[in-house]
Amino acid sequence: MTDLLINIDVDDLERAVAFYTDGLGLRLSRRLGPDIAELEGAACPVYLTQHAPGTRPFAGAASAREFQRHWTPVHLDFVVSDLDAAIQRAEFGGSPA
Repeated sequence: MTDLLINIDVDDLERAVAFYTDGLGLRLSRRLGPDIAELEGAACPVYLTQHAPGTRPFAGAASAREFQRHWTPVHLDFVVSDLDAAIQRAEFGGSPA
């Protein structure tokens, strides 16, 4: 069996952890140093890795990281049972009013 690991580059690790835990219901499993957090609660582990904007994802890369809306080297679709509640949590944090 092959395991799947999801890695997402982020510019602000704490903000990203809050988004994925509060907004999507994932749980912080462990920290693998100051710049990497492992989340659980999806079909496979999700790793958030902090990188500074402007850094290259690999030596010789043609473009640098830029964390503008929708930029990430990974694309994910999350399926939730209650879309309105998930949007409320993601936008405002915590439970919907």
